Amino acid sequence: MLATYGERQPQEVPETVDSLELAWLIHQIEQRYGKTFDADDDVLARMTTVTGVTEVLAELGYGAGAAA
Repeated sequence: MLATYGERQPQEVPETVDSLELAWLIHQIEQRYGKTFDADDDVLARMTTVTGVTEVLAELGYGAGAAA
């Protein structure tokens, strides 16, 4: 999913996720799954890398690979 931000290839997505990418990603997740992404600051702080995003999404039930 992050690859579509800026029309990149998946291999071009860096491991770090900046705040603008994270805001965009959360919006996309809400649109795709039709529910509000409700996370506290601690959870959001874990989402600064692609690995962190993937782990959080899996824990919250959004499915593996939702960030790719």
